[in-house]
Amino acid sequence: MNYKIISSCSTGNATIIKDIVLVDCGVTFKRLEKYYKNLKLVLLTHIHSDHFKKETIKRLTKERPALRFACCEWLLKPLLGCGVSRKNIDILEIGTRYDYKLFKVVPIKLYHDVPQCGYRVLFDDYKVIYMTDTNTVEGISAKNYDLYLVEANYDEDEMQERINKKQQECQYVYEFRAKDNHLSKQQASEFLLENMGENSEYVFMHEHIER
Repeated sequence: MNYKIISSCSTGNATIIKDIVLVDCGVTFKRLEKYYKNLKLVLLTHIHSDHFKKETIKRLTKERPALRFACCEWLLKPLLGCGVSRKNIDILEIGTRYDYKLFKVVPIKLYHDVPQCGYRVLFDDYKVIYMTDTNTVEGISAKNYDLYLVEANYDEDEMQERINKKQQECQYVYEFRAKDNHLSKQQASEFLLENMGENSEYVFMHEHIER
């Protein structure tokens, strides 16, 4: 397997690609303990604690002082606040390709309630696109990638039923927040159908779990 999903939900997100790239760091250090020594790069998307767990980043920095972190400009100050050395942080620009020798990285603009991005992670023999916490993937193309890690947070029909049931109570804050800030299964499926090749693999990420 070329990837390991440590967690993908509202309580924590972390995915490891080919043992060396960690995308998002929203879980406890204990959950990364078996993997962190092999990491070459940590890619971070946005500030929400289920993607950016400060205690874990601080511990990673302590255990791996030379480990590289990459993010867009909005996470520079939070990373510095976690004790990551500025020389170990790569500030990336949306749409620019960065060469890390073993792989390349391209940040993708996404749309959430805070500044947010996704990533293309491109190996010579394996192409991955990672997109969670966004209300649209309109205008993004990723033809014939090997792996699609795409948010499918809610089902549109089920969500509308929930809203209809709660209208009398006026208690549907979650439902509207989800629709405004997250991708539905229908949107994810449409993107996948337009882009996947015959041998592509996909995982629905960040699915809402009713508690």
